[in-house]
Amino acid sequence: MEWSVKSAMERFRILHEKMKFFILKKIGFLLSVLVGLILFIFFLFQALPGPEQILSAQRSDAATTKAIVNDLGLDKPLYIQALLYLNDVSPVSLYSIDGTPAYLNGIKCSLGTKMDLWIKWPYLRTSFNTKRTVTSMLIEAFYGTLILAIAAMIISMILGVPLGIVAALNRGTWLDKSIVWVSAIGISVPSFFSAMIFSWLFGYVYQEYTGLSMTGSLFEINELGESRSLKLSNLILPALALGIRPLAVFVQLTRNTIIDVLNMDFIRTAKSKGLSESVVIWRHALPNSLNPIITAIGGWFSSLLAGSFFTEYIFQWKGLGKVTIDAMQQSDLPLVMGAVLFTACVFFLIHSATELLYVWIDPRLKNE
Repeated sequence: MEWSVKSAMERFRILHEKMKFFILKKIGFLLSVLVGLILFIFFLFQALPGPEQILSAQRSDAATTKAIVNDLGLDKPLYIQALLYLNDVSPVSLYSIDGTPAYLNGIKCSLGTKMDLWIKWPYLRTSFNTKRTVTSMLIEAFYGTLILAIAAMIISMILGVPLGIVAALNRGTWLDKSIVWVSAIGISVPSFFSAMIFSWLFGYVYQEYTGLSMTGSLFEINELGESRSLKLSNLILPALALGIRPLAVFVQLTRNTIIDVLNMDFIRTAKSKGLSESVVIWRHALPNSLNPIITAIGGWFSSLLAGSFFTEYIFQWKGLGKVTIDAMQQSDLPLVMGAVLFTACVFFLIHSATELLYVWIDPRLKNE
């Protein structure tokens, strides 16, 4: 008993050390990626029209333009602007007492009469156009993107995994070849192209039969602007368009994995014991095929969050994609920066969670 307790404690200590190393490595990678994104986008934005040109509109006199530039802090050298933005998004920042932003949320430590040290949530600034905080705008938009991505993933899993199993069980037949052929087309078609076809075909040409709209969001405001109503029908077309590619991937991945597993010795043993085919498939073959499928789910879910940008814009779905593209058209740098950094963090969290889930599911990896 004493030996087993010591052995368990040793395994826990090793696992704890591995987890610390894993987390530190991931955080270091994330920080390096975020810094690179900030610098890249800052320099890339110099090729776009300045926000002062858009905001001044008809009143494009020199005094108005100069006032807007000063108000937005665009009169400083580019490298100074980049450093100031890094200071804002960093969890540990330095601010002069008279230059502290109004929307900081954290703990302040005074360093004297001129500077304060802040330990805070990242400050993504305010939008050039709406003057709302970027954080509040992104959270509001993320709900729409998340709902759309979840709906697309559910559709692709519900249809893709069973179709892959059917193709595997009918390997070499016309049914298998048809499923593989259709899934190959689905993989090769970009999501934005599927979105245009679905929007035009089912939202316009056959609109009287489908009852679906070419554009629309989850919540719609009436003509008088007095109330919002939930409209789930607007979710159908963008979710289908966005889910086509992962659905095709799940079909082929499930098919190939099931075929490999069915040729293993433990499946032959299960069949020799007289178990029915459904029991062999659902209790033995499918659970042992989950690792690559779960890995694909994690990767594709994060891809859907990013790949929904053009799909959202085509369907005018209120989410991160539409908000980001509108911000780029208006040269709203804080909103674009916030959306890119927010998406990068979501990628990081989903991929990290997928890796941990992969280790938890596969017993062979727990002891490595």
